[in-house]
Amino acid sequence: MSNRSTGHRLLDPGALLKIGRLGLESRQAMQGTVTGKHKSPHRGSSLEFAEYREYVPGDDLRRMDWRAYARSDRYYIKEFEADTNLRLCMVVDASGSMAYGDSSNVGNGESTLSKFEFASQMAALMGYVAIRQGDAAGLTLASGGEGVHLPPKRRPSHLGLVQDALIGAKPAGSNDLAATLHELAERTRQRAMIVVFSDLFTDPGELASAFQHLRFRNHDTVVFHLLEERELEFAFDRTTRFVDMEGGASLVAEPAVIASRYRTALSNYFEALGDGVRKADVDYKRVLLHEDPADVLTQFLLKRMRRGGRR
Repeated sequence: MSNRSTGHRLLDPGALLKIGRLGLESRQAMQGTVTGKHKSPHRGSSLEFAEYREYVPGDDLRRMDWRAYARSDRYYIKEFEADTNLRLCMVVDASGSMAYGDSSNVGNGESTLSKFEFASQMAALMGYVAIRQGDAAGLTLASGGEGVHLPPKRRPSHLGLVQDALIGAKPAGSNDLAATLHELAERTRQRAMIVVFSDLFTDPGELASAFQHLRFRNHDTVVFHLLEERELEFAFDRTTRFVDMEGGASLVAEPAVIASRYRTALSNYFEALGDGVRKADVDYKRVLLHEDPADVLTQFLLKRMRRGGRR
C-alpha cells in the first residue's frame, strides 16, 4: 500500500478531527452484552449476569454491587445479557479487483487510493467510532483465498488488531463476497450492523440472495459501493488493454467500438443491484475513489444521527 494510505497506522489525525465526536447509530434495535446507547428489543434487564466493570460517574447506582464493594473497597457495576450495545461487523472485500485505482488513475502528478486502501481507511475509522462509544467492532476480509475473521470486541486494543489485518492484507484472487456474507449471516446469531466495503464485482443475483439472508437474521446491513470514475464513464479515448484483475485474462479493444455495449451492461447491472438492495432493505451508498474516506463516513454518520438511525 502507499504511504498516503497507511503510514504506520490507518487512523490519520486529520481524519479523526473530521469525525469529531460523531456516533454510530443503528436503524433497528440491537442485542448486546453490555449497557450501550442503542435500543433493545427487550424490556427491562435480563436476569443472566454477564460481567463486572468498574463504576464511572453517571452509571446507574441500582446496578452497583455493594457486596463487591464490601470485599474490595472498590465500586463495581453489574452488567447483564439483555443490556444493549452494537456489534459492528465490517466486511472488506480483499479480492483482486480491489487493487484497482492506485496507479491506474494518475492525473496532475497524483494518484487516488486503490479501492482496498479506501476501504481500509473507512473500516478503521468506523471501528474507531464504534469502540470509542462502547460498542464492539470486528472485521472479515472477503477473498477467494484464506480469509480473516476477527469477531467483534469492545477493547480499544482490538482496534489495533483490525488495523494490522487491513495493513497486512494484499487484495488478490477471485471475488467470494456473497459466500462470505452467507457465512457471516449464519455465524452472527444476534442482531448486528453488517457494513460491507466492496466494488461488488460479482453477480447481482448472488448478492441479492446474501443480502436477503442478512435481512432474515435481522441485521442492519450497510454497503459502501466503491467505484472509480472511469468505470462509470468509460472515458477511454485510445486503444486500451483491459485486464481481469481477478482472473488474469486480458482484452485489447478500441473503446469507441465497445463503449455502447459496456454502458448497457453497466446499466443492467445497476438495475439488478438496486432491485436486490431495495428488497433486502440495505442502506446503500455509492462512493467514488476521488472522495475523501473521512468525508464519506462523516456524511453517513450525520445522516444516521439526524434520522435516529433510520434511512
